[in-house]
Amino acid sequence: MSNNFLLLLPEFLVTGLAFLVLTLDFFTSRERKTILPFVALVGLGAILVFSLVYLWNRDEVLYGGLLRIDGYALFFKAFFLVLGGFIVLMSYDYVKRNLEYPGEYYGILLFTVVAMMLMASSGELLTAYMALELLSFGLYVLVGYDRYNAKSNEGATKYILLGAFSSALLLYGISQIYGLLGTTRFDEINAALAATGDLSPGVMLGIVLIIAGLGFKIAAVPFHMWAPDAYEGAPIPVTAYLAVGSKAAAFALVLRLFTEAFLPSVGDWQMLLVIMAVATMLLGNLVALVQTNMKRLLAYSSIGQVGYLLMGVAALAVVEGDGGVSIELSRLVSNGIMLHLVAYAVTNMAVFMCLAAIYNVTGRDDIAGMAGVARRAPLLGLVMAVSLFSLAGLPIFAGFTSKFYLFNAVAASGMLWLAGLAIFASLISLYYYLTIVRQLYIEPAEDPTPIFVPRLTSISLGVLLVGIVFIGVYPAPLMEAIQYASDVLLSAEPVTQGAAAALVP
Repeated sequence: MSNNFLLLLPEFLVTGLAFLVLTLDFFTSRERKTILPFVALVGLGAILVFSLVYLWNRDEVLYGGLLRIDGYALFFKAFFLVLGGFIVLMSYDYVKRNLEYPGEYYGILLFTVVAMMLMASSGELLTAYMALELLSFGLYVLVGYDRYNAKSNEGATKYILLGAFSSALLLYGISQIYGLLGTTRFDEINAALAATGDLSPGVMLGIVLIIAGLGFKIAAVPFHMWAPDAYEGAPIPVTAYLAVGSKAAAFALVLRLFTEAFLPSVGDWQMLLVIMAVATMLLGNLVALVQTNMKRLLAYSSIGQVGYLLMGVAALAVVEGDGGVSIELSRLVSNGIMLHLVAYAVTNMAVFMCLAAIYNVTGRDDIAGMAGVARRAPLLGLVMAVSLFSLAGLPIFAGFTSKFYLFNAVAASGMLWLAGLAIFASLISLYYYLTIVRQLYIEPAEDPTPIFVPRLTSISLGVLLVGIVFIGVYPAPLMEAIQYASDVLLSAEPVTQGAAAALVP
């Protein structure tokens, strides 16, 4: 155990970068403000390299268990830094066209990256809550950034009000856990649950409330009602950030929380997550069938993807016939969850970057507005079609590999019927993804004028396209990093001790 705050240098550096961008905005003329995103981008790249070198093979606990600096946290920190860089790139045209003071936008974006990095390192409930709220506050502002747009105002208002309600649920759940178990640290919660055996109604209520609070953050059914309006109202780069960043950060926290804290009581909360996963998968994909707006369709699509990930969390540990817990297959499941998070992020970023490029020229984000795009901008048509095939889970693309790995892990954990249901839900999604592809390649364009794609956007789309195919065809390098993170997570002392104690009759 250590109190070396220098282990948090990556977070400090991103915070400093945010203040640097804000300060430069004050002293830079309007014509030269275009350098701000490049300052942010170069800074994030440098911090990524520094983090990988500085934190490699570190495994330390800070401040009595409040924060964990390990391979699992490093994996997600690197992931969030890369994601932040792509969001900065995607935001370039939007910010240049619409914002007089871009430093505020990029500064808030960087502060949310800090929050996500802290969520991945959190080893205690209140620390995780504060990081989650820092992320949420930034997202509330970003969703409502287009303040003269009625839909943006509506989406942000719903997001803030329901976010406040979910925060209350989360805090109430934390207070229940603390009041009855006397701790908010993940490892101590694990030990207390393993020692008590049967859960008291109060502790179970606390876990249910925490699940409900986190369910809002990931837009799981029945806590999803904010997502379609927030996605539709937010600027497209912010919608992409909501769809990818907030969910990845929440699942980074959920994975650590359920393995390091709640694993001994898996038999008590597992069925609740199974029910939520089934409802989320089916409702997300079924309601997406009737959408006419691309952002609303992608909102319901992301809800369906959350269902697959929740299914994985539910299968993290197998409850044996004697009521004990087996974590032999947990590494397989956690690998599947992390792989699907990365594959979904790469694919979704490509879809939203294409949508942003189309919207910047045509001003349309409805499905009918995609007609003839493949002829007007062949690169946009190709990348969007490949991305949609990947989201649907078609072979040779990242989505197929990640779904195959995740569904196979869930089936191996004894939930074959649940994996079968996930495959059925994935087949439903194929219909609405192919509807968009039909618009791209078959329907004639109302305006045949070519769509200009900036060079920076073209390069970014090329990188994402290569990533989608590379992960689908040869995921081994990525899986090595995921396996390392998963080994660190599941070999942690509280996890192994909790599982062993749960197996004692």
